[in-house]
Amino acid sequence: MTDVDKVLVVGPSWVGDMVMAQALYKLLARENPRVEIHVVAPPWSLPVLERMPEVARGVELAIGHGELGFGRRLNLARQLRAERYTRAIVLPRSAKAALVPWLARIPLRTGFRGEWRYGLLNDVRVLDAHLDQTVKRFVALGLPRDAAVPAMLPAELQPLLRSDVRNLERLRALHALTPGARFAALMPGAEYGPAKRWPAPHFGALAASLARAGADVVVLGSAKEKSIGDEVVASAANPRVRNLCGATSLADVVDLLAAADVAVSNDSGLLHVAAAAGAPVVALYGSSSPKFTPPLTDEAAVVSLEIECSPCFERECPLKHFKCLNDLAPATVLRAADTLRAARSGSR
Repeated sequence: MTDVDKVLVVGPSWVGDMVMAQALYKLLARENPRVEIHVVAPPWSLPVLERMPEVARGVELAIGHGELGFGRRLNLARQLRAERYTRAIVLPRSAKAALVPWLARIPLRTGFRGEWRYGLLNDVRVLDAHLDQTVKRFVALGLPRDAAVPAMLPAELQPLLRSDVRNLERLRALHALTPGARFAALMPGAEYGPAKRWPAPHFGALAASLARAGADVVVLGSAKEKSIGDEVVASAANPRVRNLCGATSLADVVDLLAAADVAVSNDSGLLHVAAAAGAPVVALYGSSSPKFTPPLTDEAAVVSLEIECSPCFERECPLKHFKCLNDLAPATVLRAADTLRAARSGSR
């Protein structure tokens, strides 16, 4: 009988990247059914990990983006020594991300060469140019050093989050959604910055069109995005459009997206949550590129404008015109959404 391979993964800080990291967890579970995976994660990502059957434990590390927090990392590492992990995989490329496995005295510590991590890591990999997507980079760290990474992610490694049917019915009743009916979900936020956000009035026009065609529409996002949701609802001017930004937990959002017949999102964490929850997704790209962080689902439509200055990968538009998003017409996005909805309906 194969011994348990107890692995500590230091997960990424962003929710979308944490969803994509499930491809790594699936790979580890496929290679050794007796693997036990623990993931170090910020508190906001723990609900996503709870919906991944491959993850035995989410380990909270409450440190903000860019914060060292050495004392908290040391305290956590001391607690984790008793777990006797066989190896660690560090997904972020910062030096501080590699501290916990080193301080926890985990014997094998794998990660890409990054900020002065020699010693902190003892299995240092080179980030090759052919690893052109975030998900490929994550998967590569779970493979032997010289193993080839598939050019396309195999279907069995695509992220897939569990949903809770009973919680979904509770949410339907709480937010007055038509019992048993599917609905459209819109995600107009993007924490990275305005250069990733399709304008709220455009989302409002799309919501109005979907509602006139008989769909309930929910606007999803964090409490910080409530004002954007309010603007979408005001622009739609239809009682079937509801702003749930800040009114749902991340676990609630997973369950709602699992029941949506289409989800329209900027390139944000919720785009990847929607794809992993099983919703057909229309993915809107402005300053970023679908070549690097595509939605990991076969039911996806990518909508973007190819103009001379995109993708720039900036948080704010350097030229101040936001043409890559402002000029993307709601009618174009509606056509993509209708096509996905029709395909989903026809497959039932």
